[in-house]
Amino acid sequence: MSTRPKYLNLFQIRLPLPAVMSILHRVSGAVLFLALPVLLWWLQRSLASPDTFNLLEATFSHGFTKLILIGLLWGYLHHLCAGIRHLMLDLDYGTALETARLTSVLAFAVSITLIIVAGALLW
Repeated sequence: MSTRPKYLNLFQIRLPLPAVMSILHRVSGAVLFLALPVLLWWLQRSLASPDTFNLLEATFSHGFTKLILIGLLWGYLHHLCAGIRHLMLDLDYGTALETARLTSVLAFAVSITLIIVAGALLW
């Protein structure tokens, strides 16, 4: 019998929902951090003159741009819901396995519900 470590294929490992929630929380935070300069630049450009405001308004009326903005908004809403969940876990609320699974499902459900409502309003 070999004592060498086994090769673990990370794409075949089935992660539990709280782990997926934690990974998505970190990914959404990183994406929002990287998108922040672009969003601030768009805000600065929109306030520069009426012409640039109209140009950005026309840009944001395209479907692809709306999808990008809705994706960023979902990242924000997911990060918010997962952050509240993590704060509760840090305060030692909901650390039992079943409760952690339930709060993961709730955070996903709330973020998806909020993005559906926001997407319907923004589209």
